[in-house]
Amino acid sequence: MSALRPPDQVMRLARLGAAHQTRLSFMRVLLRGLRRGGWQVARPLWEVDASGVGRAVYRVAGQGQVYSLVCFAHDLPDDARSDRVIAEAWDATFALVDGDVSEPELQRLAANVPLQEAGRVSDRELVLSRANRSVRLWDHVVDALAEGRQPDPARVEEVGYLMRTTAVYGSGKFGAADHAALRGRALLDGPFRAEMLAVWLIRAFVMDLVEHMAAAQGGARAVRLDPSLRRRFGIGNSTGLGMAPFLVNHPLLLNAWITARETALARVRVQAHASPEARAAFLRAMARGRALLDSWQSAHPVQQAKLADLQRDAKLLADHLSGGVLDEPAPWDALYRWAEDALSVEGQEWLAALMIEPHGALVDDLADTMSADEHAAFRIDGGQTVGALRAAIAARFGWALTHDYTAAEGCARFWYISEAKQEPRLGERAGEPGAELEQPLDIGRAVAALARALDGCPDDLSLAEFLRAHPGHRRAVRRVHMAGSAPYAEIRDNLIGADVLPIDMLRCKLAFFGATRFDPRSDRWVRITMYQDAPFPTELHALPEDDWAWPALATEAAE
Repeated sequence: MSALRPPDQVMRLARLGAAHQTRLSFMRVLLRGLRRGGWQVARPLWEVDASGVGRAVYRVAGQGQVYSLVCFAHDLPDDARSDRVIAEAWDATFALVDGDVSEPELQRLAANVPLQEAGRVSDRELVLSRANRSVRLWDHVVDALAEGRQPDPARVEEVGYLMRTTAVYGSGKFGAADHAALRGRALLDGPFRAEMLAVWLIRAFVMDLVEHMAAAQGGARAVRLDPSLRRRFGIGNSTGLGMAPFLVNHPLLLNAWITARETALARVRVQAHASPEARAAFLRAMARGRALLDSWQSAHPVQQAKLADLQRDAKLLADHLSGGVLDEPAPWDALYRWAEDALSVEGQEWLAALMIEPHGALVDDLADTMSADEHAAFRIDGGQTVGALRAAIAARFGWALTHDYTAAEGCARFWYISEAKQEPRLGERAGEPGAELEQPLDIGRAVAALARALDGCPDDLSLAEFLRAHPGHRRAVRRVHMAGSAPYAEIRDNLIGADVLPIDMLRCKLAFFGATRFDPRSDRWVRITMYQDAPFPTELHALPEDDWAWPALATEAAE
C-alpha cells in the first residue's frame, strides 16, 4: 500500500481547515447502515395544529432495535429567535429516545425537552437538540405551497435549509445516556451515529411541518413540495467554539478518524489502473462537486478566498484530466502528486475526497475502525530514560519547539469554560481577565516546557525519577507517549497563538460529520448544511445507495 501522508503535512490547521466530506463521513456511513440493515421509519404520532405547534414522534426500527425521535414544535416570537447558545427558546426541540415512548414518557419529555439545558432528561435519551427556522425562506415556502405553486429554486439554493440546529447534544450531556450505552449495537456503535440519526429524522420532521402548515393555510389548493426540490433542503447548523476543543481533548479518536481517511486515500493511490467504472464515477463526482461549488456562498473573506481557490483548482483539474492522466499506470497516485504542485491545499483536499468517492468496495470497511477506546488507561512508561524521551519529543513534537510561547503573539489566546453556559470560549490574554482559569489545550507549549525541563538531566535518568521531581509535566509526557502509537493525535500548530483560526478545527470535525457549504460568520463560528440531497425515510430503500452526497446535475435531476 502507498505510504500514508505524514502527520507533519496532514495535521496542520490550514489543511485540517480545508477538509471535505468523504464516503467515511458519519452521515453517509449512517444512511448506508440504515439501508443495508433494512431499517424502517414510521410516524406513529402527529399532533400539530394549524399554526405549527404540537408534537410528533418518528420511530425507526431495524436489526432488533427501536429508536424514537420525539419532536416539539413551538410558537416562537421573531424577537426571541437566536442561534446563540445562551438562547432559552427555540422553534423546535427534540430528543432521540432509546426504544418506544409511552404517553407518560411523552409528558415527561414535554416538561423538560423544550427547556434543553435547563430541563432534565434520563438515560433513555440519547440525543437532545433544538432548531430555529430560517424565517424568510420558511415563510416563502409556506406561502408558495399554500398558493399551489413550488417555491423559487434560486431562493432554496441561496439558503439550503428551512431550519438550523443550534445544538445536537449526546454522549451523556445533561443526564442523557453515555455513548457506552450504544457499544456493540448495530448501526449506532460508531462515532456520532446517534447524533447523525437524530439530525436525519429532524430533517424529515421539518419538511413534514412546513407542508403541514402550507396545507392548513391553503386548504384544497395547497400542494406538496416536488420530491427533487424537497431533497435540496438540508438541515442547517450553527456551530461555535464549543466544538473546537473536542479534537484536542479526544486525541485517540482524532487519530482514528484521520488514520481511516488517510488509509482510504493510500489504498486508492496504490491502484495500478483506473477501471472504466471508477473513472466514470470519479468524473461524475467531479462534475457534481463543481455544481456544489457553484451553489456554495459565503460572506466571510477567509471562505471567499478558499472558494476562489477551489473554482480555480476545479478548472485546472478538468484541464489536466483532458490530457489522459487516468489512462496512465498508477493514475490516482500520479494525479495526487500533480495536485501537490498544481493546486492549493483546499484543492488538494477536494481532490482527495473525489478520489476516494468511486472506491466504496475498497474503503468502506474503514468506517468500522473510526472508534477509539478512550477509557482504557494510557500508562506512562516510567522505565523510559530521559534520553529516549528527548528523542521522542524531537521526532513527534519538533513542531512544538519552533514557537516562542513567551512572546505576546505566541500566547495571545487562552481557552476557558464560561461559567454561565459551561461552554468553551477563547479569550485574549492581553485584554481580557480569566487567564488563571485557562484550560489545558496548549499542548505545544506544554511539550516545549517539558523539553526545557529535561535540559541538564542525564540521558540515563529514568522517567519515573524525573516525574517524581517534576510532576507537573505528566500531562505532556503522556501526550508524547500517546503520539508514538497514534501519529495523527495532535494538531501540529500553536493553539494559543495570535494567528490560530478556530474555524479550521470546526471544519475538520464537521467534514467528518459529512457537512457541506461551510459558511464562517467569524473566526469562531460557522454555519453549515447537513443531509442536503439525502433521501427521506420514505425514499431510503428506493433511491440509489450513497448517491446523494454530491448534488445531482440538472440533466440527472430531469431523468
